[in-house]
Amino acid sequence: MVVIRYSIFVSLIGLLTACSGIEGLEYRFSGNPKLTKNLEISQDLTIKLPDSFPSEIPKYPQAIIQEITQEITQDNGEVRWKTDEHTEKIKNFYQQQLKSRKWEIIQPFSSDSQESSLIAQKDNLKIRLSLFPRKSITEFTIEYKQANTTKLNNSFSNQPSTFISKPTNFSDLNQVPEALRTYVQDLANLGILTAKENNQFNPNEPITRREYARWLVKAKNKFYQDSPEQQIRLGLKNAQPAFNDVPSNDADFPVIQGLAEAGLISSHLTGDSNTFLFRPDELLTRSDLIIWKVPLDMGKSLPKASIDGIKETWGFQDTTQIGPIGLRGLYADFQNGEQGNVRRVFGYTMLFQPQKTVTRAQAAAALWYFGYQGDGMSAEDVLKRTGNS
Repeated sequence: MVVIRYSIFVSLIGLLTACSGIEGLEYRFSGNPKLTKNLEISQDLTIKLPDSFPSEIPKYPQAIIQEITQEITQDNGEVRWKTDEHTEKIKNFYQQQLKSRKWEIIQPFSSDSQESSLIAQKDNLKIRLSLFPRKSITEFTIEYKQANTTKLNNSFSNQPSTFISKPTNFSDLNQVPEALRTYVQDLANLGILTAKENNQFNPNEPITRREYARWLVKAKNKFYQDSPEQQIRLGLKNAQPAFNDVPSNDADFPVIQGLAEAGLISSHLTGDSNTFLFRPDELLTRSDLIIWKVPLDMGKSLPKASIDGIKETWGFQDTTQIGPIGLRGLYADFQNGEQGNVRRVFGYTMLFQPQKTVTRAQAAAALWYFGYQGDGMSAEDVLKRTGNS
C-alpha cells in the first residue's frame, strides 16, 4: 500500500511539473485563453478579477467566477459567476446594493420569472445583470459598458465578434421575389444576412443547413438583445460535440452546438439516439425550416399532431409525405395565423413539398418575425426600436 501511494505521489508531481508554471496552469484551466490573458489565477485555481473591473459594481460575496466572457477593460467587459445561493437572495442583494450606492435601476428584475435581467446606470457606467437558475446552483452574468457621453446605447451584446450585426447593402436585391423583398431588406438592414460574393445576396440560390442555423441564432439573439434570458446560448469550444460531423474547430460549432444543447434541433441530447450527423453543408429543406423555427416562435416544445389534423387545417395534398416532427411543426404554425411561417414564406399552397430545398430569400423571410398568436416582434419593429428604420 505504501509503495502504491508513493507511486501515485510521484506521478502527480511529474504531471504538475509538466505544466510551465502558472502560465501552464492558466492555459489548461481557463475557459478561453484569449480572454483570460489578463487574469490572475491563485494557487487554488480561483480566477481573480483584474484591477480594471469597475469598483462601483457590487460583487456577490458567495459567488465565484466561472469565466471572463468578454475581456475586462476600463470601458467594457463581461463576467460569468456561479453560487449555490438561491436566485431570490441574489436579486435582493443587488437591488439593495445598487440602491445604497446611488445606482439608477432602469429595468428591474422580473417578479414572475426566476430567469431575468436587471439593467442599472450610474453616471456613464451601465450594467446588465442576468440570472440563470440551474438545478443546484445559480449562474449569473454581469456585463458593463462605459460611455463618454450622457447617452448610452440601450443594447448589450454577449455575442462574439463574428456575430456583430452591421447593415448590408446587397447589390442584387432587385432579384428578390417581390413578395419577399421587404422581408429580405429588413433583415439586411439589421445585419442578419451575409453576402455570397461581390456583395451579392443571391436570393434565389438554395441555402445550406449551416448558414440557416447561423442566421437563425443571429436573428433570434438580435431581436431579443435586451432580454438575454430569451437568447440562444452559443456552445462552448470545450463541450462534447453533439454531432460527429461538426467538431469543435468548425467555424459554426458554437451555433450548431448551441442549438443542439437548447434542444432546438434533434440530436442524441434530445433522446434521438440515431442522430449523430448534422450534415451542415447539405441544403435546407422546407421541413427543416419549419421544425427549427416554430419552437422559437412558440417558446416551447411542439404540440402533438396527426396526418388528419394537417389535412383538416392546411389541406396539403402531400400530407402523407411529411414526417412526424414536421407534422407537429406545421400544426403549430397553422395556429399562428397570418404570422405563420408557411403563409409568409410560401404563400397560398396546396402542396408543402417537405423535401424541397429553401432559397436564401425564403429563409430570410422566415426570420422576419418571432412570436406566437400576436405576442411577438418583427424585423420592422426591431429596426424602429434601434432607430434604423
